[in-house]
Amino acid sequence: MTRPDWASPEIDLTRPCPARMYDYNLGGSHNFAVDRTYAKRMNEAIPDLSAIHWTNRSFLRRVVRFLVNSGIRQFLDVGSGIPTVGNVHEIAQQVAPESRVVYVDIDSVAVVHGNAILTGNDHAAAVRGDVRDAAGILAHPTVRSLIDFTQPVGVLMLTVLHFVSDQDNPLDVLRTYRDAMSPASYLAISYATTEGRTGDQLEEGLRVSSRNRGVVTMRGRAELPPMFEGFDILKPGVVFTPAWRPDSPGDYFTDQPDRAATLAAVGVKR
Repeated sequence: MTRPDWASPEIDLTRPCPARMYDYNLGGSHNFAVDRTYAKRMNEAIPDLSAIHWTNRSFLRRVVRFLVNSGIRQFLDVGSGIPTVGNVHEIAQQVAPESRVVYVDIDSVAVVHGNAILTGNDHAAAVRGDVRDAAGILAHPTVRSLIDFTQPVGVLMLTVLHFVSDQDNPLDVLRTYRDAMSPASYLAISYATTEGRTGDQLEEGLRVSSRNRGVVTMRGRAELPPMFEGFDILKPGVVFTPAWRPDSPGDYFTDQPDRAATLAAVGVKR
């Protein structure tokens, strides 16, 4: 197999990577034959999986555009995966080239890929970190060099908090991030739920195809507002991702948003 220029020597081209499988389902080019093979198997087992991935990406796109239009020029994307195919830096910098973005992921493969993709972009970088280690992420030198926490920041935690167990106390984790954010900053959260029509399928899929993060904790609608302590949740409130300020009739599940099996909300810090 020929190694592409963006694939550093430490990346094993013979083993599937969930981040690259996700990239494949989004139509990206940062994946290999082994990733495509396993992604196709997952898609056969969970027919809605590819559409759910697209729905998640569409939600991210709408959130980032909203934040940029609200004046946000710096973003911390925790649990980002591979930053490709219309990710935060592309969306934000298209509108405001000065926007700064730091991607954080626990998967070292995703970080290596990310920094290869971001070569030459002085306003964006990827670092390795565990969402639960909020203090470590906030103190990371790259984060500190690109993000000024005395100014409003957009913190994105999309489809990552279902990898944080109740024992790890996600509310305490989120308080640490919140305390570092200045007023008028924004927090966006989404997580998998069994409340949707495909929730049971998604739960199984996450267990099989997760980023090696251990136990998946599926949560319901009532558990999302407490995560926004110190924030005002914006309209339309807690909804399935396709129902958060939809702007494209061609998006998946706009007529059946519960099929996305992912709940979301966005808040602004008081």
